[in-house]
Order: sequence, then C-alpha cells, then structure tokens
Amino acid sequence: MSDHPSGISPAQYPEPFASQYRAHLQHLQLKGLRPKTIEAYARAMRRIGAHFQFEVSALSAAQLVDYFTQMKAQHSWSGVKLDLYGLKFFTEHVLGQPWAMPGFIRPPKASRLPDIVSIYQAQAIFEHTRCLSYRVLFFTLYSLGLRLGEGLALSVADIDAQRMRVQVRAAKGNRDRFVPLPQATLVVLRRFWAEHRHPSLLFPNRAGGRAGAHRASSPLDRGGVQRTLARVVQEIGLKKRFPPTACATAMPRT
Repeated sequence: MSDHPSGISPAQYPEPFASQYRAHLQHLQLKGLRPKTIEAYARAMRRIGAHFQFEVSALSAAQLVDYFTQMKAQHSWSGVKLDLYGLKFFTEHVLGQPWAMPGFIRPPKASRLPDIVSIYQAQAIFEHTRCLSYRVLFFTLYSLGLRLGEGLALSVADIDAQRMRVQVRAAKGNRDRFVPLPQATLVVLRRFWAEHRHPSLLFPNRAGGRAGAHRASSPLDRGGVQRTLARVVQEIGLKKRFPPTACATAMPRT
C-alpha cells in the first residue's frame, strides 16, 4: 500500500515542485490531520501545481484570480475552499511565507440553521428503513447526536454500559469526547450486536451478508447509508435539510 494520498508519488513531478509536494505531505502528516483532510489538501496542491505548470513558489494575485475564477465555474464553494485552505497550508508550512486570504476570494457564509428532526419524524424514518443495519445506525445517530462518520466509526469497545456513556473517537477537531448513552439505545445496540457478533465493529459492512458480518473488515459504506436515508426521506415525504448531528433523543415506542 502506498504511503502517499491517492497512491501518487512526489517523484513523478518535476523539481522543485516534487520536493515541495513531498514536504507538503510530510507537514500534513506531522500536524496530525485527519486522512480526509490530508487527501483534500494534497489534491489541492496537485491541482494547483498542474494548473501553473508546477511553478508555485511565487504566485501572483492575478494568477490566483484566474485560477479560483475557473475553480468557481467548475466546482462548488466547498471545492474552492478546500483548494484555498490547501494552498494556505502549503504557503505557510512549505514556503514559510505569511498568508493573508486574498480579498477577492470570499466564500459565502451559510446563514440558515439546519432543520431539527422531531421525535415523530425520526420515528417515521426508523419505521420505513427496512434494512436492520441502517435502521439501528439511524437510531444511534439520532439518539446520541452523532455525525454520520462518528457513528460509522464506533467500535464495540466504545460502548461503556457501566458508566452509560459512549466514547466518540477523533471527532470534529480530531478530539475524543464522551456522550451519554440512553438505556433504550444500549438495548437496541445489544440486540443488534447479537445479530452480527463482530469482535470490534459496531456497524460492520453488509457486503458479506448477515452470515459474514462478523468477518467484515470495514464499517457500513457511507454512500449506501446516505442513499438509503435519501430514499426513506422521499418515501415519507419529509422535506428537511438534515443536519450532520441530531439535537434530540429518540425513544422507541413501547
């Protein structure tokens, strides 16, 4: 397995960009950033390097205007920001130069608050989710107030039934935290684990079916989870912008 994001080695680039890109990767790893962030910032510099024929040591304001204008025409503001932050990191840590965000690049700030899913709406989602793995995952995310990635990463060892809490590892900001564990959620998770009995993963991948779940090497597929939720929401006619976290505790009907 390659040590480089996307398996792309710095050696394939011309100098001095090859050395700069290698240093960029080293600084990203030493900062303890999450793998997705490392890949995003590395991809940003590969893209910026290719655009400027791998001459990125002294980019002018006019060059940046040209680049980010093209970026905005072809990508969302999310993609533009990732390239902007990747270039900022490269400028400060590789070139050793101070960074001031170019005044002409101002991604719009989201002013809308996310919709909150009520207990009754969440209950409808649970009831209309036919796959057990997804149904338990949605209930867990909602009852614990977790982001999707946090829920998928949960392990059996993260569930502390004695103290009635759950350890969320490498959460936002790459920090661990504890969240309260409702009794109802503990019951649901115990029943679910009895179905797959994976030694470590709380939500093992379904690729091998229920019979092979205990041998899964990865958690549920993120894309599959998102597609399932979108389908269920459409089925029940729920028109909401789902937040990455939930702010209420869902209790199953008795």
